[in-house]
Amino acid sequence: MQTSPHEQAPPHGMAARALAPDLARGVMLLAIALAHAPLFVVTANRGSAVANEIAGFFYQLFVHNHARPMFAFLFGYALVQLMDREVRRGNDWVSIRKLQRRRGWWLVAIGFVHVAVLVPIDILAVYGVAAVLLAGLLRAKDAMLLWAAGISLALSTFVVGYPMWRAMSHHVAAYAASSIAAGDRDFGEMFLSRIQDWPYGVVVGVVSITPGVIIGMWAARRRLLDQPAQHRRFLLHASVLTTVVSIAGGVPAALIQEGEWTGPSDAAVWIAALAQALTGFLGGIGMAAIMALIAIVAVRRRKRLTTAVEALGQRSLTLYLFQSVAFVAVFHPYGLGLQDELGLTGALGVAAATWLVSLVIADLMRRAGHRGPAEILLRRLAYRR
Repeated sequence: MQTSPHEQAPPHGMAARALAPDLARGVMLLAIALAHAPLFVVTANRGSAVANEIAGFFYQLFVHNHARPMFAFLFGYALVQLMDREVRRGNDWVSIRKLQRRRGWWLVAIGFVHVAVLVPIDILAVYGVAAVLLAGLLRAKDAMLLWAAGISLALSTFVVGYPMWRAMSHHVAAYAASSIAAGDRDFGEMFLSRIQDWPYGVVVGVVSITPGVIIGMWAARRRLLDQPAQHRRFLLHASVLTTVVSIAGGVPAALIQEGEWTGPSDAAVWIAALAQALTGFLGGIGMAAIMALIAIVAVRRRKRLTTAVEALGQRSLTLYLFQSVAFVAVFHPYGLGLQDELGLTGALGVAAATWLVSLVIADLMRRAGHRGPAEILLRRLAYRR
């Protein structure tokens, strides 16, 4: 049964934001940092072989193909939240749809600048295009949402699994095959390469995130993150099931990637790649459910860490861009140039350190009452004020 925007909206007097969505976005930035940092190193095998093997299993079971669906889920959830706010303000569907799409196009523009100036990997333009294309689904019936999610998930699983199969078939780790290390190229050469590859990356990215965005819309209609205490049983079952399935589905690919499963058949490699892509998607959604469960307890016992992670989630756009600045400064030749010095373990360490610095920056912004420059910019552009 379809739920109308008016039925989903909280009471007009409710001013406080729900904790779980912001908490999940804050943790999501850690997942994104862990997913992206290894792509900046030239050779993943630098450093201790044992440490890198352990890091490889961790990356495959808890990071690879997990950050993207979690971000997609939260993005889809936010689209419904934005629609609900506009409904409460008395805006009609046509103006709301225009706002969603206008906001999406500005995300595309920011993403293009992000790629052109900083790094060749970007998710902002991908989500901007998704907002433009999927805005019409915000009023679709639940049945249509679930059908669209299922069909797009099948396509996404292949699009995500194929590069993994290709990498493992050549006995290369998926993150190594997707390396975006600068090497010895200068900025001009990298700029031209980024601009040429950008459209293809956006198309593939939209296909890969579409099911997560749609599932996020479905979840937002039920306010699973806004009212986690009311959905505790469902969230608990969902988080346990998705986590167990995700770990089990990622083990074969991890064994092949780390060389523990020697001589697998081509069919086995295909199955392992597709299984990791599919179950990694479920694991990413499960991570959001876990954060909702944590929020039930955290909202009663506010800790400094909880407040800092919440502040980070509220400024996720600004601090996502900060990650790119930090990675360029650490890895690129015109920064510290550590792309040749750090392997997988070192890259994950840089990712964790970057996230901790982001946490401090977000908390300082919170104390100063500053929302975040990128959030302010996007809001002004989207609302034409």
